[in-house]
Amino acid sequence: MKYLKLPLFAVLLAALFAFSTTPAQAQGAHPYYSHALTDLRLMRGYLDRLTPSEVIDAESQSAIDEIDAAIREIKEAAIDDGKDIHYHAPIDAQITPANRFRKAREAGNAAWHDLDQEEDNEFARGLKHRALDHVEKANHIIDHILHRFDHM
Repeated sequence: MKYLKLPLFAVLLAALFAFSTTPAQAQGAHPYYSHALTDLRLMRGYLDRLTPSEVIDAESQSAIDEIDAAIREIKEAAIDDGKDIHYHAPIDAQITPANRFRKAREAGNAAWHDLDQEEDNEFARGLKHRALDHVEKANHIIDHILHRFDHM
């Protein structure tokens, strides 16, 4: 009887692992969310300080706050790639301010399109819509900043 318990335990343990969802599996089910996280981090990188002495104006900080909120919504939907919120592709320190905002807007568009995919999970759908709202607000702020550059 003692020898029968070990195989039974192994089968139960295997079943438990088979039905549990890992973050990697969640990403596999929602690859667009993972892409959106990458886009949002890049967007944030263009808006954040490139040097320790650089100052971020209130409008840019407001856009960063919206991006951070969108990232939190996606992560609450259990789509977490485990990367730091500040992780992004390298940003050219010589890029002009206007081009930084244009690149940020491009990343914002990409994030919005990544998030705007069909979602069958009701809980995740609500989070997705809130994340989309935050991305739209950040994009709107960036549009306002770009408008100022166009009129200089």
